[in-house]
Amino acid sequence: MTPKLDYANPESLRSFAPEAEESLRRVRRFRENLMTPFTRAIRTYDLLQPGDRVAVCISGGKDSMLMAKLFQELQRHRKFPFELVFLVMDPGYTAPNRQLIETNALALGIPLSIFESDIFDAVEHIPKSPCYLCARMRRGHLYKQAQLRGCNKIALGHHYDDVIETILMGMLWSGQFQTMMPRIRSKNFPGMELIRPMTLIREADIEAWRDELGLRFLRCACHFTENCSTLGPDGAAVSKRLETKMLIRKLHETNPDVESHLYNSARCVNLDTVLGYKLHGEEHSFLEDFRAPDPQDE
Repeated sequence: MTPKLDYANPESLRSFAPEAEESLRRVRRFRENLMTPFTRAIRTYDLLQPGDRVAVCISGGKDSMLMAKLFQELQRHRKFPFELVFLVMDPGYTAPNRQLIETNALALGIPLSIFESDIFDAVEHIPKSPCYLCARMRRGHLYKQAQLRGCNKIALGHHYDDVIETILMGMLWSGQFQTMMPRIRSKNFPGMELIRPMTLIREADIEAWRDELGLRFLRCACHFTENCSTLGPDGAAVSKRLETKMLIRKLHETNPDVESHLYNSARCVNLDTVLGYKLHGEEHSFLEDFRAPDPQDE
């Protein structure tokens, strides 16, 4: 049993980091379910190269905090040199939320580089898609601040379940097939890339690590959607992502492989059997390559 963090005990905060690190090295289920898929994603998608300086973007949630620890562990056993900056944007957190981020960083041994913005105030009165606008604005700020700190990459903590939920959300609510790519070149910040090294890690395994260590993290901390990851008073989902998550959970009851099938659908797209697709923003139709059958083949 891994000792749990005692938030009321300052001494516990100062001495807890080794326990968190040992959990990733010595506890078999965390090593196999967290560290192994983290390094596999980095190898599979070629996310790190020698000399990289990566801004590990920390929102204060469980995913990004774990990502920071996994990066630290990887750096300790690195096969080539790379640098890390643990970047936190305060978009207008309440004082208790800001304090929780700083407390967790102290306990986990993560040296933060914090900058402030007014994004929460800017999107609070947007009547339609405030989350989409907020995400785009946050991304821009993170790229800029990472670049100012000499970084060539930003790392985000999206996990496997985020990926498959995005696939299904696009199909059901937007009429398009898309997913979260593990590696993206920035269009607006030349020389910068976005990487997602948590893309093969299941959310349930992140939650198990959090609970084992007794950690508390931010959920959705903005003014508009502070309850976005919970159910409404009538028991209904209050966001499309949560609704999609619940749908996948329901499908899993009769199809235990539904998650892997969704993920693999984005790896095995057969362009011979789709009506159309987009490439570099340009639309294409199957008719472009359509050929009438040769009578000799009939």
